[in-house]
Amino acid sequence: QVQLVESGGGSVQSGGSLRLSCAASGYTYSSYCMGWFRQAPGKEREGVAIIDSDGTTTYADSVKGRFTISQDRDKNTLNLQMNSLKPEDKAMYYCAADPTPTRNHYYTYGFWLRCKGLWNYWGQGTQVTVSS
Repeated sequence: QVQLVESGGGSVQSGGSLRLSCAASGYTYSSYCMGWFRQAPGKEREGVAIIDSDGTTTYADSVKGRFTISQDRDKNTLNLQMNSLKPEDKAMYYCAADPTPTRNHYYTYGFWLRCKGLWNYWGQGTQVTVSS
């Protein structure tokens, strides 16, 4: 059974940093699309950073230059380094996996990806709070 477990959330002041990790079990990343998403109260879930099925990384404009997504295939983990955090980054952060690589591009959560956007697997989320 596939499981994704996030960790690393917490409370920081504006300008601070956090590193989120997502441990995967039940499968290896292989050619999946992997991503970090977030949802603030009263808002829709949005894509933050994605690793496409070909390994390409892409970011939401709001986090570009501040966040870095990476994966450690040996440890089967997905990471999100978040620097220069702002109060508007406050949200529940989720990692997710889409096991449907494809030759075509599909639009999902604000990104064009070579996965079908099914995002079959989600973690339980980790809270990030940024105070001004």
